[in-house]
Amino acid sequence: MTLQRFDPFRELITLQNRMNSLFSEAGLLPRPGAEDQATAMWSPAVDIYETEKEIVLKAELPDIKQEDIRVSVDNNRLSVTGERKFESEVKRENYHRIERAYGSFARTFSLPPTVDQENIRAEYKQGVLTISLPKRELAQGKNISVQVG
Repeated sequence: MTLQRFDPFRELITLQNRMNSLFSEAGLLPRPGAEDQATAMWSPAVDIYETEKEIVLKAELPDIKQEDIRVSVDNNRLSVTGERKFESEVKRENYHRIERAYGSFARTFSLPPTVDQENIRAEYKQGVLTISLPKRELAQGKNISVQVG
């Protein structure tokens, strides 16, 4: 038998998403237009994994220009911020459905003390931001023999 941790907030978020979907389909919620979406907050999906030498963070940021992405480190916190701009080439009336989020985003992650903050690298390729957080060399403890006198 497998035990699964109960997360009440996950259930509340699922319920909120279902209610929003119902109200939206019924036409009771305003559909966000290009003007509304410029200020909308959204959060890109992120994968974080660890290797022997580094921690790697990958964030999905499709259709975002590299100059609209900022990565910073301050007080043991890694921040990824930016903005996905709504395409103004197509008129709002011509859209049948708008499901992708637009506007500003911000993600902040606490860094463990093992990260070498001076050598963090970031690369943006094919809509994926990859941040490599190298681990610093930890001082190895040494054994001291005790002499019996």
